[in-house]
Amino acid sequence: MNTEKLKILLVEDDPHLGTLLQEYLEAKGYDTKLGKDGKEGYDLFCKQDYDLILLDVMMPVKDGITLAKEIRMNNKHVPIIFLTAKSMKEDTLEGFNAGADDYMTKPFSMEELLVRIQAVLRRSNKSISINNEQVEFVLGSYKFNSEKQILEHNGIQQKLTTKESGLLRLLCVHMNDVLDRNFALKTIWHDDNYFNGRSMDVYIAKLRKYLKDDQKVEIINIHGKGFKLLVNN
Repeated sequence: MNTEKLKILLVEDDPHLGTLLQEYLEAKGYDTKLGKDGKEGYDLFCKQDYDLILLDVMMPVKDGITLAKEIRMNNKHVPIIFLTAKSMKEDTLEGFNAGADDYMTKPFSMEELLVRIQAVLRRSNKSISINNEQVEFVLGSYKFNSEKQILEHNGIQQKLTTKESGLLRLLCVHMNDVLDRNFALKTIWHDDNYFNGRSMDVYIAKLRKYLKDDQKVEIINIHGKGFKLLVNN
């Protein structure tokens, strides 16, 4: 297994938030460089290769949208996640048009950021096992591989959709504990609005159907909070 740390470039002009994010990501095993404005961020980008880039949108000297376009001129594949206080649809579209792979609106939780980073790295074919991210889960008589998106039971494999797999993985990570509903919505659907909430309820029902052949495995509703995957292995 490749144990080399993944390299992240973080460009954030808020010194407190920037330092906080850098320390958190370092603690999670990522080699993280911090740029304090767009120009410094571009200078750091030119010095080495990165596996993922986190960009604040509103920055002095050079804004994140401009920086992302310059990065894309040199590297079309490195994943970019925008961090911004903006929430208007037009700004979101501008970010994606500039080459963003994901978009997070401040304020956000550190846990949500970490899950988003892992999801983007998975989509960009980075090794899922780097930084000790768990890939395989045992759920009673079921086996779940989140990388292959396969749920197996008695030798029969069920291929899951990306959303089904992502939601089941969050439940597995929080196994026998509460998975916050809004956190799951923002992580998988990127928005906790009413319609996405109804969609997630449909996916929960699908996962319950997939897991129905083992009574030791159950997804229960926690009223006003979220869901809990109960497993008695």
